[in-house]
Amino acid sequence: MWPNNSSSSFLLTGFPGLEAVHHWISTPFFFIYISILLGNSTLLLLVKEDHNLHEPMYYFLAMLAATDLGLTLTTMPTVLRVLWLDHREIGKVACFSQAYFIHSLAFVESGVLLAMAYDRFIAICHPLRYTSILTNNQVLKIGLGVLMRGFVSVIPPILPLYFFPYCHSHVLSHAFCLHQDVIKLACADTTFNRLYPVVLVVLIFVLDSLLILISYVLILKSILSIASKEERAKALNTCVSHICCVLVFYVTVIGLSLIHRFGKQVPHIVHLTMSYVYFLFPPLMNPIIYSVKTKQIQSGILRLQPIELKCDL
Repeated sequence: MWPNNSSSSFLLTGFPGLEAVHHWISTPFFFIYISILLGNSTLLLLVKEDHNLHEPMYYFLAMLAATDLGLTLTTMPTVLRVLWLDHREIGKVACFSQAYFIHSLAFVESGVLLAMAYDRFIAICHPLRYTSILTNNQVLKIGLGVLMRGFVSVIPPILPLYFFPYCHSHVLSHAFCLHQDVIKLACADTTFNRLYPVVLVVLIFVLDSLLILISYVLILKSILSIASKEERAKALNTCVSHICCVLVFYVTVIGLSLIHRFGKQVPHIVHLTMSYVYFLFPPLMNPIIYSVKTKQIQSGILRLQPIELKCDL
């Protein structure tokens, strides 16, 4: 049984001071939500149905799309519920579970981007060994490793939340639950919960970004050693989509971190906006980037249309 705290629920917050126009604010959120679902579901369907995309690069892309779908499906229902229905109450167990999945999937996304960088490194620096190194079994192991790292590493700071007493205000600052929001309301020693996430961010986000940077330094060195300009351009072009996705993800992470760390005097609406950009911009942009920049995805979409027409008939 859980401890008897003063309340069994928290109150989520939309956009303070703008409650009268919440229904208007919800409109772009809804269209972004639908766009994310359609875009990432289409990528998953493409990789599943198109045998030309049954390669490690696209398996990792499918993992990225699945992660983006999971993150969006975890956050957006409560956001739309607050904006549409002004239904702010959320049970503690549901809140802590949402926080667990939000933080876990963020770490999974970082891991998938690192795996995709490794894929490009092997493809360009060791092309003759590519198929022997990145076998289907190896891709599966990498995927499971990324999932395990993300979901297991977040358990230690989330588990204590179930047992903390909450005697302060039960009002959270977002329309979804975050670990850093919840511990501010706890009336207990939260030293571990404040220090552990910092270490975790350094070990995952910082280390992953450094490894991605190192891999691209080696990739660029390998590309510059290619004699033919056409081959250099072709090799570099296979990395463009992934580089764009990495930039979209880590720029939003850095932006949000800087706002939280140095933006004490910044209006709360800016903090809210940056948090929504962090959660919605990468899942929205990733399918667009790969659809625009990757010819194989474009061809797959064209091949998928006749299949859909046949199904409709």
